[in-house]
Amino acid sequence: MDIRQLRYFLAIAEEGQITSAARRLQMAQPPLSQQLRLLEEELGVKLVERGPRSIQLTEAGMVLRERAQQILELADSTTRELKDFVKGVHGTLSIGTVSSSAATLLQERLLEFHQIYSGVKFEIHEGNTYRIIDLLNKGIVEVGIVRTPFSAAGLECVYTASEPMIAVMTPEYDWTRGESAIEIGELKHQPLIIYRRFEQLIREAALENGFDPQIFCMNDDARTTLLWANAGLGIGIIPRSAFTLADNSNVIAKEILGDSLNTRVAAVWMKDKYLSSLAGKFIENFQT
Repeated sequence: MDIRQLRYFLAIAEEGQITSAARRLQMAQPPLSQQLRLLEEELGVKLVERGPRSIQLTEAGMVLRERAQQILELADSTTRELKDFVKGVHGTLSIGTVSSSAATLLQERLLEFHQIYSGVKFEIHEGNTYRIIDLLNKGIVEVGIVRTPFSAAGLECVYTASEPMIAVMTPEYDWTRGESAIEIGELKHQPLIIYRRFEQLIREAALENGFDPQIFCMNDDARTTLLWANAGLGIGIIPRSAFTLADNSNVIAKEILGDSLNTRVAAVWMKDKYLSSLAGKFIENFQT
């Protein structure tokens, strides 16, 4: 049993048909069928039940499928790791990031990383947290920069320091006579503009303080929240570090007191999957 045979078997298992697997592997069907028979003979077990139009894995076949996936992933990651070793810290790093973490990523992390590893290029994929985690699962990005709350199942995570949410508003909305901070209860009856990812967090914090928030606009980007608030359409709620993401020339910012609305930026990557030396260096820098 070798790597080539395992690739053949995994293609058959995933396609459910030898014909489709042969097409995927760009080879003729008879040699592929022969390789499957040889593998069964070598292992002394029946791996598939052959039907008129498709094949079904036996119990032994299901065991081999799981092991083959692990072995091939390890082989592929070993190859990539050795190539990384030869190349050194160069190449392109693919990062996924949510809009509300962009300021933290640029101001506090990427500039320093670029100064240390000037030969590295970047490929940035933007989207909400769910999209970034999906991109990690698909291997399109190696590292995601997301913001709590999110499900950390299957992920390795490194967090930055906690930061508060702020309320951003035009002077016409300012009822505080210039105070720099407010209690969340003061937002009762105010038209709120919020990023959809924070809806549950904001609702729970408001309910704990005895009111149901009046959400005027729900959106999918912290920059939209800031732009709408800047236009005087309501009071935006964003993480403090997101204040510089879009035009804020017409608004004032007030910290919302209390721990219930605090949030953190996190660098995340998949557990038990290959991480390039380049991504590893980036994560090391992210922790400092």
